[in-house]
Amino acid sequence: MPRVLRNLTGLAVFLALWEVTVRSGIVQERFLPPPSVVLGQVAGLLGDESFLRDVIASVLAWAIALGIAVAIAVPAGLVLGSVPLVRVATRAIVEFLRPIPSVALIPLVILVVGGGPEAKITLAVYAAIWPILYNTIYALDEIDPLLLETARSCGTSKVRMLTDVGLPHAAPFIFTGIRLSGAIALILVVSTEFLAGASRGIGNFILEASSGAGRMDLVLAATLIAGLVGFLINDGLERLGRKLFGWSTITADVT
Repeated sequence: MPRVLRNLTGLAVFLALWEVTVRSGIVQERFLPPPSVVLGQVAGLLGDESFLRDVIASVLAWAIALGIAVAIAVPAGLVLGSVPLVRVATRAIVEFLRPIPSVALIPLVILVVGGGPEAKITLAVYAAIWPILYNTIYALDEIDPLLLETARSCGTSKVRMLTDVGLPHAAPFIFTGIRLSGAIALILVVSTEFLAGASRGIGNFILEASSGAGRMDLVLAATLIAGLVGFLINDGLERLGRKLFGWSTITADVT
């Protein structure tokens, strides 16, 4: 409770300073509406069926992208982390692709897969793969050699070494990568909706609200809701991680 109260106090002070700054005329209201106006629009948007459909579209794209990223990155990380020859052979291409900003690929993705939901899902998958992949590889590098030797001495096959020794050890690291990728995937989904256009989504709503008359109150309200969605996703994954891997210090350190 003290931690919650401190956080709420800091938030209240921030909102108060924001309100005073705008009401005193230091910043023009048409550029930065006061929080009393923005929060009123937040309440209105949460009761707007059309906007809620936009939120559902973004969250659904996020969930699909994160699921695909996990399905690709975990097996790939297990292979790269356990087979040195494959890891060395693919290191150059992995190190080349990883630093490329996902938003820089928007024109290419639109050209290849079109501008529908496939575009934002593809870009979110690309961005979300890397934290999971590298956490999986790192986890396999950190396995105690004594565990591996014990498993070998018991006649454990290479496949079972990977599934029965490597994967359980790597699970907390993988989940930490999933948490990081969850935030990244949401950012890419909303950003792609805003930059590339979409028929539905929070980013598309922000784009339309900022066009024409430039309703900054709606833009900020939708942005706050996007942040709230991100907070709820991260908090949910954090709670799930504590429940699944409460015995591990890895997830605890990240929280």
